[in-house]
Amino acid sequence: MIDLSHLKGRSVAVLGLGKSGTAAIRALKAAGVTVAAWDDKVAGRSFAEREGVPVRDFAAEGMAGIDLVMLSPGIPRTHPQPHPAVARALEAGSRLVGDIDLLAEALPEAGFLGVTGTNGKSTTTALLQHVFQAAGIDSEAGGNLGPAALGLRPVGPGGWYVLEVSSYQLETITEVPWSIGVFINITPDHLDRYPDMAGYVAAKTRLLDGIRPGGTAVIGVDDDHSRTVFEKTRARPEIRAIPVSAERAVEGGVFVRDFVLHDATDGLARPVLDLRQAPALPGAHNGQNAACVWAAARAAGVSEEILAAAIRTFPGLAHRQQLVGTIAGIRFVNDSKGTNPDAAAKALGSYDTIYWIAGGRPKEGGLEAVDPYLPRVAQAFLIGEGTPKFAAHLEGRVPYQRSTDLDAAIEAAYRAAKTDGAADAVVLLSPACASFDQFANFEARGEAFAASVKGLQVRVERGEL
Repeated sequence: MIDLSHLKGRSVAVLGLGKSGTAAIRALKAAGVTVAAWDDKVAGRSFAEREGVPVRDFAAEGMAGIDLVMLSPGIPRTHPQPHPAVARALEAGSRLVGDIDLLAEALPEAGFLGVTGTNGKSTTTALLQHVFQAAGIDSEAGGNLGPAALGLRPVGPGGWYVLEVSSYQLETITEVPWSIGVFINITPDHLDRYPDMAGYVAAKTRLLDGIRPGGTAVIGVDDDHSRTVFEKTRARPEIRAIPVSAERAVEGGVFVRDFVLHDATDGLARPVLDLRQAPALPGAHNGQNAACVWAAARAAGVSEEILAAAIRTFPGLAHRQQLVGTIAGIRFVNDSKGTNPDAAAKALGSYDTIYWIAGGRPKEGGLEAVDPYLPRVAQAFLIGEGTPKFAAHLEGRVPYQRSTDLDAAIEAAYRAAKTDGAADAVVLLSPACASFDQFANFEARGEAFAASVKGLQVRVERGEL
């Protein structure tokens, strides 16, 4: 837990009591700071009451007497419109911050490395933390991935915070002095929150805007929006901008060609790592993640030898192309984190013969991102609210079945793969949808997939299938 005693004597309001808000409440209480809270949901307000924190409806009563307002990521600061309590805070002239702001204030000597992008944030953040640990660097990882910022351990002198930051979090952050910012990619997502794609891009680029003079921006350049962001960023003389690509050679950057990572940051491109030696990082998208990690870790002073060895030994993340079982030679891969078509497309591009489980609560926009990889799909198994949308898109292109639930889809996919007899068959859960029609979150969906595969294996071993 982070010591927030520098806020003693001030009155703090916490808006939103999810992961970030609850960690903030505990840290503020431990520091003896005067704190009040609000959450639109009963469960959040009940948490505050159990913690002995006053619950105040700031939207109704205003922010009188409040010096500082900490916004949780789910509380809109601007889009689609300010939360009513935020509007009252602005009227009162209260300072608005995020939990990462408070972390940076509490430990100003620490290094801050932020990771954002539409896809790949969690893998990149976890891989960077794995590299830092291998290098013996005192570091903590969290934010949007893992523990909330204020629930992390204080790092010592020379230590680092490696923080995954979503667009929602970046709306709340005001003054974090990032030493290194990683901007992996950007494709349409969360357009229910933002007025248009430009608004979403602007929220993401707040990370790069906050890089301190002398710092480093690592930017993927494999999509049009990110290339524009890179061109704007490298025009800033006070920071260094490093381009990254999983598709082509880039001058002065880090790139992947024929599965080999190349470093051209010193001018001459050198092969530095064969990514086929990193089994937890399959596919071109993970090549982009690894290239971003290479550039950021080198900027942080990690040696090439330690960095290459750490990438090879990275164990991967749950729910992100996680192999959860092999039955009769058929691999079962849990990519429940593939919650939008672009993320699912990256998983589809990683395997050759796929029995694809897709569906859930669909997001805004179309499914065109998966189209280049549909020839790899032997059959699709559709679940949840997204079934009609997926069926219409796949009609005449890919054979599909409508499945009643995830268990039924897994069994049907196994039967189809076994019947077809392909040597490299993969049953892939990469839903391209949110989970909320059937599960509490993508983690619960992935855990259900893994449990169902384990149950299927038992039935196969008993000769029931």
